[in-house]
Amino acid sequence: MDDTPITLQALFEQLGLASDDTSIEAFIAKNQVPEDVKLADAPFWKPAQSQLLKEKINADDNWAIVIDELNERLHQAR
Repeated sequence: MDDTPITLQALFEQLGLASDDTSIEAFIAKNQVPEDVKLADAPFWKPAQSQLLKEKINADDNWAIVIDELNERLHQAR
């Protein structure tokens, strides 16, 4: 059984990104995505990161809430 906590920080860790609050906020501020681009298709992801997001999105499990949060925050117009 996977005991990984289902949090934004844990998602960033799985993506191989810095997962502290400051780094997450900086990543989101720097990488806004146009409304017509799906989260997993954003140009800044490496192929493995994009694949991980697609798998988690398609699984539609407990990670969906965290991925939806990231999706919304990356699609906010600043």
